[in-house]
Amino acid sequence: MSGLTAAINAGATSLDVDQTTIEVIGNNISNMNTTGYSQQNVQLSSYPSLTMGSFFIGQGVQVQDIQRAHDGFVTNQLQNASVGLGYANAQTDPLTQLEGVFNVTDNNIATNTDNFFDAWQQLSTDPSDLTLRSAVIQQGQNLARSFNTAAGSLDTITGNINNDITSDIPQLNSDISQIAALNQQIYSTGANGQSDNAALDQRDQLAQSLSQSLGVSTYLDNNGMMAVQLPGGLPLVQGTTAMTLQEVTNGSNVSLQLNSAGVVRNLSDSDFGGSIQGLLDVRDQTIPTALNNLNTLAYQISTQVNTQQAAGGGLDNSTGVDFFNAPASSANAAANMTVTLTDPNKVAAGAAPTGTTTVAPGDNTNALTIGNLGNSYLINGTDTFDSYYANITATIGLATSQNSLAVTGSQDAVTQLKNMQSSISGVSLQDQMVDMIQYQQAFQASAKFLSTVDEMMNTLSTAITT
Repeated sequence: MSGLTAAINAGATSLDVDQTTIEVIGNNISNMNTTGYSQQNVQLSSYPSLTMGSFFIGQGVQVQDIQRAHDGFVTNQLQNASVGLGYANAQTDPLTQLEGVFNVTDNNIATNTDNFFDAWQQLSTDPSDLTLRSAVIQQGQNLARSFNTAAGSLDTITGNINNDITSDIPQLNSDISQIAALNQQIYSTGANGQSDNAALDQRDQLAQSLSQSLGVSTYLDNNGMMAVQLPGGLPLVQGTTAMTLQEVTNGSNVSLQLNSAGVVRNLSDSDFGGSIQGLLDVRDQTIPTALNNLNTLAYQISTQVNTQQAAGGGLDNSTGVDFFNAPASSANAAANMTVTLTDPNKVAAGAAPTGTTTVAPGDNTNALTIGNLGNSYLINGTDTFDSYYANITATIGLATSQNSLAVTGSQDAVTQLKNMQSSISGVSLQDQMVDMIQYQQAFQASAKFLSTVDEMMNTLSTAITT
């Protein structure tokens, strides 16, 4: 009789295991399109055997654990690849905006520079013509405005980057806090000998997101808790403790700090990776370089034209008159560039008068000299105004082109790793259907087995009673 009782236990455990496995299969099928979901598999083990005479009889089967299909190496590789993708993606918009500032269309600084010096050349054909003199002033104003607009656009792009960084902070802190909370949840579940697969998947997804945003690296401690740290080594998550990021206004820019239990530490650009580093690099390196070059160009045009303008004479015999405002240095020269000369008679088209001489109405010597400044190698002795601007434009264009290649390469790497991860952790509908049929038949066989044992027990009970 005890043997039949053991058989009933074996059949009952089999039914329970088959039912649980079918439920897990159903959950896999339900989540086959869920982002970040890893296929779950039932791990089975036998109950300890029962000694019956000289034999050991099994007592059935039990669910040892429900584990997810997971490859830690591929997951880490995907996190690393996400860092590069985040960096490249973050730079795409600001670099595109920069390229728009230094465009190669008909309305840019180079075109306005050419129009300005062409106006001086036109004036040289009739130096006494007030209309041509006014045209010189007007083209100078157009040139100054183009520099003002470009400098203002760079400030706008910088402000947009600061806004992007600031807007990202709440979500980043939320992700950091969630990982710490999931660490506690996963640890508590593991202490009971179980795996919280949904929490593990969610934690991996958050880690990948933080890798793309901040360039973080992760590792598991002895308790299975995920430690998260910035590229510079500063911790964001330790066990169940989450640090927080906070922004602080630093002049016209935004800088970041790390708050760890009330202890605040200033962070530098080198402490980050991913999209935040990409934004900071454009803001703190690319844009300042472009602005410095723009200021240099504005300074050189202003001072070179002013020097030659002051050396000539106007129709009213005026000398020493600046055309543009005189910048003390190249700092902010583009933003502050204006035309200070308003009287067409003071446009110095001729040579400066000496002694009792006056400027002849037809004297065009100075107009020709200023008109030729556009073709002179006045910047470092190697560049004309146009070629210097072309170098600025080429540098921005090259950065944009390289960024486009980096985005494509990083995206391909991430896609390849995601496909690899999917082949390991993704749900195969075909495999799940085969498993479902297998365990459905096993369930039916277990039910039939229990029915047979029940009939045997009824027969045995009848025989005993009679």
